[in-house]
Amino acid sequence: MSKRVKVNVGTLDEMGQRFVNAWHRLEHGEKVRERHLTFPDLAAMLNALSPKRLELLRAVHETPAPSVKALAERLGRDYKRVHEDVETLTASGLLRRDDGSVSAPYDAITAEMRL
Repeated sequence: MSKRVKVNVGTLDEMGQRFVNAWHRLEHGEKVRERHLTFPDLAAMLNALSPKRLELLRAVHETPAPSVKALAERLGRDYKRVHEDVETLTASGLLRRDDGSVSAPYDAITAEMRL
């Protein structure tokens, strides 16, 4: 089964409402396997998911990297910039770091923004 995450632009109240809705569905016996990341605004989401960071995510999803240095070399990019991107994506929950290695825990990312 593929692991998916939905990124949202929204408020803490909207994030809380998703949690409450999932809780109620669990209480009624439904299986709930949702993963959400919420950004406070579109600018924050687009910053976290810039074209270079999406390229990095795809590369790591295809083949996890033993280190940030190895990832930078594989991508042909400056180590400092790749390190910044890895830190941002890890803090956002889109990358995982274990003993220096870098992996992508999700197979798909969907985005939603309410008007």
